[in-house]
Amino acid sequence: MYPLLFRTVLSRMDPESAHHAAMLVIRVLGVPPFSWAARAVTKPDPALRTRALGLDFDSPFGVAAGFDKDVRGAAGLGALGFGHVEVGTLTAIPQEGNPRPRLFRLIPDRAVVNRMGFNNRGAEAAAARLRRLRRRRRRPVLGVNIGKSRVVDVANATADYVTSARLLAPLADYLVVNVSSPNTPGLRGLQAVETLRPLLQAVRDAAGATPLLVKIAPDLPDDEIEAIATLAVDTHLAGIIATNTTISREGLATDPAVVAAAGDGGLSGAPLKARALEVLRILRRAVPENFCVVSVGGVETAADVQERRDAGADLVQGYTAFLYRGPLWARQINRGLAPRG
Repeated sequence: MYPLLFRTVLSRMDPESAHHAAMLVIRVLGVPPFSWAARAVTKPDPALRTRALGLDFDSPFGVAAGFDKDVRGAAGLGALGFGHVEVGTLTAIPQEGNPRPRLFRLIPDRAVVNRMGFNNRGAEAAAARLRRLRRRRRRPVLGVNIGKSRVVDVANATADYVTSARLLAPLADYLVVNVSSPNTPGLRGLQAVETLRPLLQAVRDAAGATPLLVKIAPDLPDDEIEAIATLAVDTHLAGIIATNTTISREGLATDPAVVAAAGDGGLSGAPLKARALEVLRILRRAVPENFCVVSVGGVETAADVQERRDAGADLVQGYTAFLYRGPLWARQINRGLAPRG
């Protein structure tokens, strides 16, 4: 049903407009009695219950940051079977993001190019919604992803991140420092170890007891990934999320003219699969066994999730395949992961 709907209707819509339409439905699914009905058919098998970051997850599979930027659909996403929802990226200062169009499908590659630019209504507005969400009896584990406000100079990035951390860490089950989006000028430069160390130390102190992770790019050389892994352990972070979108356009099946028309931005989806798995293996070798590694990038099926788990991922996230596989995607993955009696 959904593949036909995608081919005949959704693929003809502007991708961002289609996302907003889908989010309206997801928000409805987060409200009783619709949430009860959704959970009746999507609830993960109890055998999938996973312990990570000192938290219990109904499933090891969750939604990556970028899908629910403003804490609008987390309850509905949980009702669809995702074990956790990472909201954001949120910034201390509200911002509109880059001009539209800024989201493009590469359908032959089951991929997306985005240059959204951290469009969100700000950390303070998100904090109010998180407070309401945390009062609910049933909700997924909530991760909160924070980034640098565009108007803030890179030299003042630490104070900007700390502002968001102080507002949001007390309301998050875990907090993520995003220094790896390609769509905010100068942001990826913060991944350099000498710059990243004081940033992570300051945000860690502001986050208090909330587990803190850092999200890294797939485009880093292997030795820099290893250096960040060492830094994350040394600064007592709880984990690393790998990876964000890529600026590479190598090996795509989509017509080069379509790729060129999409322009700059981060590429996500199936083309990231090999590199995301490679980065996961590098990290798993570089960090202690009890250090959490969350794998994201090119995940489409239960077999993909299991492969990441077998390679050492504590948790696995997805986003882009949701656009291609539809609202029952998490249910399909959870059923594929469940042990067969």
